[in-house]
Amino acid sequence: MMALEHASADQVCRWLDENHEAAASESSVYNVLLQMATYGIYSYLLSAEGKRYFDVCNFTHPHLYDRKNGVYKNLPYSELSEAVNDAFRNYRFRGYTVEDIDITVVCHPRGSSR
Repeated sequence: MMALEHASADQVCRWLDENHEAAASESSVYNVLLQMATYGIYSYLLSAEGKRYFDVCNFTHPHLYDRKNGVYKNLPYSELSEAVNDAFRNYRFRGYTVEDIDITVVCHPRGSSR
């Protein structure tokens, strides 16, 4: 997972196969990653298509999401996430409690359309 940084279960399976590390089913990998996210070891992000990408950095930080290629990248602006979370931490939305605010900049490569 450290080599992949942000990966879906199918990407982890492909990496394991390509690097001759182990053989595992996609559903088994997904279940293990989801369990690790539940315990706070990893976090996860949902793509626009509803695909779950697991993140080795379990602290709040902003992301760049390449919609065309389905790739997440970390942005180095942790202060931005902290400032936004601080601003909304005590804000009340009727019937909800704010847990966290995820900042994702959605983009696509220059010279290509969505």
